[in-house]
Amino acid sequence: MSDEISVNRRALHDYHILERYEAGVQLKGTEVKSIRGGYANLNQAFARVEKGQVFLYDSDIQPYVRASFEQHVAKRPRRLLLHKVEIAKLHEATLIAGHTLVALRMYWKNGRVKVEIGVGKGKEARDKREDLKNRAVKREMDREKATFNRKHA
Repeated sequence: MSDEISVNRRALHDYHILERYEAGVQLKGTEVKSIRGGYANLNQAFARVEKGQVFLYDSDIQPYVRASFEQHVAKRPRRLLLHKVEIAKLHEATLIAGHTLVALRMYWKNGRVKVEIGVGKGKEARDKREDLKNRAVKREMDREKATFNRKHA
């Protein structure tokens, strides 16, 4: 079984990630079964600090097909398990205008589901264009290095 469950690639495209935190997730049994089946999605997922607790919103875990009588709601808010000090830091970070908490990836760690959340600052269109340009330049440099190494090896 792969350690990665779901990755929010869109978050790295839309935000500058300033800090990263690892958090446990409070799940129901059918949610864990569904995650093991590969039915979890973090696209558009974000976190919010409310009353001294952190909640994950818009994370989509599809209902477990073979559940008997109790089923979970696919996009319910899920509580994230963090230390009080970390929650305080996250709360301070979100008070700054333009900063938000974004879910970056969901993965297994020692048999438990963890979510990596990041404090993100929104990118502007010019920042996104600059990232694309830098990626294209890096790709071209790697190609040139590879051809040089092939010729002179």
